[in-house]
Amino acid sequence: MPPLWVLLALGCLRLGLAVDLQPQLASVTFATNNPTLTTVALEKPLCMFDSSEPLAGTYEVYLYALVDLAGSRNASVQDSTKVPLSATFQQTEGGRTGPYKAAAFSLTPCSDLPSLDAVGDVSQVSDILNAYLIRVGANGTCLWDPNFQGLCNPPLSAATEYRFKYVLVNMSTGLVQDQTLWSDPIRTSQLTPYSAIDTWPGRRSGGMIVITSILGSLPFFLLMGFAGAIVLSFVDMGSSDGETTHDSQITQEAVPKSLGTSEPSYTSVNRGLPLDRAEVYSSKLQD
Repeated sequence: MPPLWVLLALGCLRLGLAVDLQPQLASVTFATNNPTLTTVALEKPLCMFDSSEPLAGTYEVYLYALVDLAGSRNASVQDSTKVPLSATFQQTEGGRTGPYKAAAFSLTPCSDLPSLDAVGDVSQVSDILNAYLIRVGANGTCLWDPNFQGLCNPPLSAATEYRFKYVLVNMSTGLVQDQTLWSDPIRTSQLTPYSAIDTWPGRRSGGMIVITSILGSLPFFLLMGFAGAIVLSFVDMGSSDGETTHDSQITQEAVPKSLGTSEPSYTSVNRGLPLDRAEVYSSKLQD
């Protein structure tokens, strides 16, 4: 992929001594959300320290981080004997009292870099990104894990400006071989307040979005209430029909048929009636 290769080549070519260059933010092609609240992705110093002449021996690159305060641009990362500082995140209060070593990685010769033509292969994307980029603040547990071994690269502070520096260390002598300038201030992202929630469409505030959501749900509850009222009305109508039918049966039994029709015997008619009511009923029949 020529565009990616050209993009990286422009950021990695050595234009002079490494001391004249600065760490740069990773291209949006490789890190779309950068910086985040707690991390910053930087381009590794590829082809920067070994472009003038091949380096003999074993070398590592140290990455130092420092909160941007007064005088931070001139902060030193080595002592008077050129031994690199080993200060940690905890010892420097997260880079506020001085630079701390955030990461260390082997110097990869330009000839050994993975080809960007393979970036389309999903299985190789992670290896390619690790070869070309480094993320400061990527380890979220090292500060609290008592069993953690190694260099701690804990999350950065949100809405804070940091500077970064690469240092080439000769592992045979343990001394600084070369180093870059401090980067320009790079600010981590800031939490978005509730009142500044994305207002698209209509440029509505967060409160208006909540109100709109509530109003949008009201028709559903009204429909449920209307359906419940209909069901209850049918239940009431069913109960009224049952009572009317029962009353009509009782009335029909109580009214005697005309004398011209076949009647049951006096005894059967008055069966089950109280004595006084039976006598009254009998006298009416005789009249």
